Amino acid sequence: MDAGKSMNGNSERLGDAEIGERLRIAREAAKLTQAEAAAAIGAARTTIVAIEQGKRRIQIDELQKLATSYRTSANAILRKEAVHLDMVPRFRKLSESSDHAVEQASRLLNDLVRAEVELENALGVARTRNYPPERPILPGDIRIQAEQDAQELRDWVGLGPGPVTDIVSILDLQLGIRVYVRRLDGKVAGLFAYDDAAGACILLNANHPHERLTQSGVHELAHFISTRRQPEVLTDDEPFVSREERYANIFQRCFLTPSRAVRQRFAEITAGQSHLTRRHIIFLAHAFGVSREAMVRRLEELKLAKDGTWDWFQSHGGITDEQAREVLGELPARPSSSVLARGLVPPRLALLAREAWKKQFYSEGQLARLLQLDRHEVREVLDGADIEESEADELFKLSH
Repeated sequence: MDAGKSMNGNSERLGDAEIGERLRIAREAAKLTQAEAAAAIGAARTTIVAIEQGKRRIQIDELQKLATSYRTSANAILRKEAVHLDMVPRFRKLSESSDHAVEQASRLLNDLVRAEVELENALGVARTRNYPPERPILPGDIRIQAEQDAQELRDWVGLGPGPVTDIVSILDLQLGIRVYVRRLDGKVAGLFAYDDAAGACILLNANHPHERLTQSGVHELAHFISTRRQPEVLTDDEPFVSREERYANIFQRCFLTPSRAVRQRFAEITAGQSHLTRRHIIFLAHAFGVSREAMVRRLEELKLAKDGTWDWFQSHGGITDEQAREVLGELPARPSSSVLARGLVPPRLALLAREAWKKQFYSEGQLARLLQLDRHEVREVLDGADIEESEADELFKLSH
């Protein structure tokens, strides 16, 4: 029996070329050579080559053996709505990707994108993309271009001079970028990849503080704007030595703390004052939703503070959380992106999972495996689906 006959009807059967491509992607993700795959089915390497090129139809017993070797299943390979992405090998080609933490994060991003696209295919929906034009990095002063591009994007998403309070919603809902927030190794701040079928995809570290996570999200957004086709990994203490990394770092600062808005707020807060104080820094950092260090560094860059101001504060006791509470009082916690996902899934993906579960396309167990969650976490994602359905029946009838 061949793999094609295991599907329900010829119209539903994947072509040999598509099955071969899926097997190639799964093999590369598992870091196996064609020779090692051939050994798993007791065949010559040329047989694997022919299968992957779609020139030789795979038999069902061969498919089952290869799927086991690739740490997947025959069903996952053959399922019509399933999506097979090859982002992991692309990340592995980066110099940093020999690191185990980066390898794990790239595999997780690949799996989460695959899961979301599979749910979209099963439900017959598509993600709306609102991508701004790509802005390749040009010769000349990179600071000028980064600031112009950052301001253009703020205008594109309608931010005005206000702070960036929820980078996940901007990426996900306004731009249509696939963004996920999961707990990663501390050294990995974020990953970005672009796939022709899936589009732009970003993974951020839920373990990082809100301000750090926001900075990482904007940094990856800068790569989406400037070098869309190049995968990127942002790690702790990134040196920003390349022109692309310098652009992303400047873009990040300009997007989060636009110069005109900073200058105006600085003038308002320091009016009539002769010295820059901790109190000024605390107010400014809170107003723009960035860390106190990021705010001082930006003031230094804009020549609103002398070079070395942050180092001076650090050598004289720093600017502490206790001092911030004395100035600002006990404020409600900012809406943290780690809370938005809580190690689970972003809102749009949660809605897809609920709808697929209500239609009985997927069981709890299948969703747990698809979304890389345990049963308890899946139930949290599905919680309220029945209430939502009854409310929709009573209040929000949609006309199609």
